[in-house]
Amino acid sequence: MKTVDNYNFKGKKALVRVDFNVPLGSKYTITDDTRIRAAIPTINKIIADGGAVILMSHLGRPKDIPEEKYSLKHIVNHLSSLLNRPVLFANDCIGEDAKNGAKKLQSGEVLLLENLRFYKQETAGTESFAKELASLGDVYVNDAFGTAHRAHASTAVIAKFFPNDKVFGYVMANEIASINKVMNKAEKPFTAILGGAKVSGKILIIDKLMDKIDNLIIGGGMAYTFVKALGGKVGSSLVEDDKLDVALKVLKDAKEKGVAIYIPMDTVVADAFSNDANKKTVDIKTIPDGYMGLDIGPLTESEFEKTISNSKTILWNGPMGVFEMNNFEHGTKAVSDAIVAATKKGAYSLIGGGDSVAAINKYNLANEVSYVSTGGGALLEYIESGSLPGVKAVEN
Repeated sequence: MKTVDNYNFKGKKALVRVDFNVPLGSKYTITDDTRIRAAIPTINKIIADGGAVILMSHLGRPKDIPEEKYSLKHIVNHLSSLLNRPVLFANDCIGEDAKNGAKKLQSGEVLLLENLRFYKQETAGTESFAKELASLGDVYVNDAFGTAHRAHASTAVIAKFFPNDKVFGYVMANEIASINKVMNKAEKPFTAILGGAKVSGKILIIDKLMDKIDNLIIGGGMAYTFVKALGGKVGSSLVEDDKLDVALKVLKDAKEKGVAIYIPMDTVVADAFSNDANKKTVDIKTIPDGYMGLDIGPLTESEFEKTISNSKTILWNGPMGVFEMNNFEHGTKAVSDAIVAATKKGAYSLIGGGDSVAAINKYNLANEVSYVSTGGGALLEYIESGSLPGVKAVEN
């Protein structure tokens, strides 16, 4: 794998695809700068070599035209403070302003281009658009794992214009290394913890994992589809009725392959989807009518903790309940704590997927696990397919 460590950027203008798609508050303040911070080491390496940095990213989902709320100019001041140097800004990503800004750029300087997705050519993967972007730099660095699963102009097409000068940044390199460690070099027992709302979004990853894992822990909304498939009563809990057969097939495959599956035994239910709703803990197979499951119960927490504690490799994707509500976060917090405890005992833990990362960050545990992925969809797709368009483009 060719990374920024294998390249000397002295006198070069590095065109770096970063993932600055961060959440902004009502006054355009950054509410979570995790992705920006993740890119800082790559930028600093280029500057330390004596290179100049041209950053390109998307932000949000604009309708292919400039929109104030999606302008990357809102990132400039915060990025400047993180880098301890002024960051220049081009009010376009192609065209004269971008070209002039890149042309004048001196070693040690940083230029941020305007939102790539103000052009529909970015998401369409248009080659001429990629070529215009490529003309701004001497070397291409992909450090945007969160978008590596998209065949966009700045992630998958642009690399062809740098046949001998394309490398991965530290974020990309670390993401790839952590996934390879889990998928190809996992120490046993290997436990996968899958939560979130729907079984349908996890079918491919379950299929891919089934030949590698020893334990599969199922929580979150998807658990109720399994419970109903097994004949349980789930009240008004979230269920995918058209996926009951899929749930049964997962259970059958696991049995045939010797994978232990753990489905919640008890659940915290509520009479409304609200933090203030009436709640109680019941057997997950007998949820009363008018009640919905919003978290795992204490018996389940204990069972899950036991399995996690005995694991050497842990992959976690998806919360155990509606952790955004304080009354239904206990299961997710318990699983987080169990993963941290196992990590301290020597297990390798990879946390991936937006909600799992949000949970780990909520409980300030990101530094207590082995690796926190910056890309939810990209992580899942990499596990499912074995590679990504943004990865192939640099490797080929």
